[in-house]
Amino acid sequence: MKYRTFILFGAPGSGKGTQGKTLGTIPRFFHCPCGDVFRSIDTRTKVGKAFLEYSSKGQLVPDDITVELWKEAIHAAVDAHKFKPDIDILVLDGIPRNLGQAKIMQEMIDVEKVFHLSCPNRETLFGRLKKRALKDNRLDDANEQVIQRRLDIYESESKPVLVYYPKDSVTVIDAMQTPSKVLFDILASVNGMDGHHDSAAV
Repeated sequence: MKYRTFILFGAPGSGKGTQGKTLGTIPRFFHCPCGDVFRSIDTRTKVGKAFLEYSSKGQLVPDDITVELWKEAIHAAVDAHKFKPDIDILVLDGIPRNLGQAKIMQEMIDVEKVFHLSCPNRETLFGRLKKRALKDNRLDDANEQVIQRRLDIYESESKPVLVYYPKDSVTVIDAMQTPSKVLFDILASVNGMDGHHDSAAV
């Protein structure tokens, strides 16, 4: 059985996590943030050890290991009755991060909607990421070069994922709006009040 899925997609700082968290509080939505999956890895498991082996050396973790970890987290949520796939919609943010992951995950998820939180103004993203890094006391992440690198990786590796999914499943949301307005637009689209589909925006 494939999981019915909504994907929150956008550049770092576009507000994916904020929207995912809010959607996750609404009945019949289960939010699985990729960051939480990696922060709660059990390094005693085979896949956990493999992840640690790469990440501790600062190397890129292969897509199959990343997806396997995600899969374990989802199965654990099902076992704990937090996620009920027969009635809940899975809300993802931060995964799939590239085309390789999207292709591997295709056999597990039935992507009904992709919400592209579009924020063409890079200065806004810079400001948000800096503010967040300082708030979370992650001073390295406040570094302009680090932020620029994250945005460059998004453009080269993550952005192509948008064209992997059917155009009519992608809804562009203006992420420059207030979080409540972004949420309103997402819910309006979910409820079929807005037929606007366009994956061409940045």
